[in-house]
Amino acid sequence: MNLDIVSVSWDDAAAEHLKSVRFEVFVDEQGVPPDIELDELDHLSDHLLARDSGGQALGCVRLTPAGQIGRMAVRAPFRNRGVGSQLLHAMIAQAKDQGRQAVFLHAQVHAQAFYQRHGFCPAGQTFCEAGIQHQHMTLSL
Repeated sequence: MNLDIVSVSWDDAAAEHLKSVRFEVFVDEQGVPPDIELDELDHLSDHLLARDSGGQALGCVRLTPAGQIGRMAVRAPFRNRGVGSQLLHAMIAQAKDQGRQAVFLHAQVHAQAFYQRHGFCPAGQTFCEAGIQHQHMTLSL
């Protein structure tokens, strides 16, 4: 799928696209409480937004100052079309450009195989976060 991945700031107009994708996926689809979807790390994190040629927001991801990749979301009609992989590759490349030695994430258990295909390794036991089972995973850069 042909798409454009852009770095956006939480403090510019593009943040509305990030919020829209995240609320659609996490709050509306998965039942994450809306009051915990946005947090203080949003203003401190690096964000990537995937858009189609018409500028429609398809997905997003963030990298926190601690090196955690998270809030990765792709709108349902665009899943299984490479959007998530392209977002993840772009964020890993950005982490490498920042000189990071490793990144980590909390994968929803159903998505664990996706992250393993991209080189992430599970660490520890699964745990519940926002009412959803997750697996801590790491990737050495």
